[in-house]
Amino acid sequence: MLEGLEVSELKLSEVNKLNDRFRFDAEFFRKEYLNIENKLQKHNFKRLIDIESRIIHPSEIKREYVEKDGVWFFRTQNIRPLKIEESNNVFISKEDAHSLAKNLIKKGDILITRTGANFGQTALYNIDKIAIGSSHTFILRNEYFKQAYLAVFLNTSFGRKLIDKGMYGGSQPEIAPYYLSNIPIPNFSISFQQTVEKLLMLAEVSIEGSKNKYSKTQKFLLQELGITETLWQTKGVAINNKSFKESFAESGRLDAEYYQPKYDIIQNHLKQFKQIKLKDLVSTPITSGSTPKAGDSQYYTDASDGIPFIRAVDIGNNRVSLDDLNYIRRNVHEGILKKTQLNQNDVLFSIAGTVGRCGIFDHNVEANINQACAILRFNEDVINRLYLVIFFNSEVGQQIIEKYARQGVQTNLNMDEIGNLKIPILTMPTQQKIASFIQQSFQLRQQSKHLLEIAKQAVEIAIETDENTAMEFINANT
Repeated sequence: MLEGLEVSELKLSEVNKLNDRFRFDAEFFRKEYLNIENKLQKHNFKRLIDIESRIIHPSEIKREYVEKDGVWFFRTQNIRPLKIEESNNVFISKEDAHSLAKNLIKKGDILITRTGANFGQTALYNIDKIAIGSSHTFILRNEYFKQAYLAVFLNTSFGRKLIDKGMYGGSQPEIAPYYLSNIPIPNFSISFQQTVEKLLMLAEVSIEGSKNKYSKTQKFLLQELGITETLWQTKGVAINNKSFKESFAESGRLDAEYYQPKYDIIQNHLKQFKQIKLKDLVSTPITSGSTPKAGDSQYYTDASDGIPFIRAVDIGNNRVSLDDLNYIRRNVHEGILKKTQLNQNDVLFSIAGTVGRCGIFDHNVEANINQACAILRFNEDVINRLYLVIFFNSEVGQQIIEKYARQGVQTNLNMDEIGNLKIPILTMPTQQKIASFIQQSFQLRQQSKHLLEIAKQAVEIAIETDENTAMEFINANT
């Protein structure tokens, strides 16, 4: 009767082993998970519960963010697999941070997303910056394994599957310290762990190189535009007197934010350059996507047979990331979303939530976009697409976008407002120089990603075969 079904047959003593939460659901005893545990236990291994380690659950606070002189409040969106994401940061007051000593994140900590759609994502915090963890993250410290090696192991297919095993909750998945503490961790030699650690450090060097290259590019752009740090500072002026003709009759806007003096200052400065509105630049109408009902299996699927579905959160670091995607079904991609199928080198612009993220889709894969993204598609006779991306991601570009963004429950821009955004046209050699700098930044970021993949694969090879084979793989690919 059971032929063709996946069945795990266990004794009651085995069911109760390392299971003091008394889980007896079928998911917890999936054959895949049991096979992985058996494979790991064939090696010399340790569990966190058996060694000197701590999994800290930071306290919750009332989140009151500050604009200046704050301390980084580290949220789940700052954790990606083996990567700390430093964009869209928020800050809390120094007084609040001082009262949350338990939440303090130290250099060398492992951070794990505790709850939400991205539960279990793990990264090493190797940054010289004070941060306070939110209650939706765990802080993991141990004195036995190399922290870098442990972070990599938890990102391998083996470690990730066993994190998934411990997941509980339905609409809001969650992982508890108890389950993390009982994952068997291969106790490979210290020299192998140090090699894995070195790969992570090299990856971080590449990331820092990428960030530095981008920072220099931004400085060069502002220099070419003649933008100084104090240009749009209004020296305390908070009032901008406008006649009806100069305000609502011209713009249709009554919100005070739109008329802040700093926007006039920067727009007057840019009049010395030729400027083109985006609607006059694109070769096809600016179009946004659509978002089918969340979680409906009629529209969504997984990576095995789905089409990448790009959201605003996937736009970052001047390009579109494919690291953490949702997927839609092919019939949706070719049906109701046919008009927003992406082409390689399209520029995407976020128009809802975190408005104004701009990135190039430089991937040669099929993909589509949701309603929070718009497509800018144009030839490069007048403007280099990477220059456009860098301009709108710059401080001055963000100021221009900020003026037009409509505030509300969710900040947004409509198609007309995007079309009316202007970009100053620098000489083509200058644009190409800026594009070249950013390409170098991309290459360094890709090199970092490559090193992280080698580290993960090496640990997986060591588990499947032995350390020597894993070392041969590392030597052949670095």
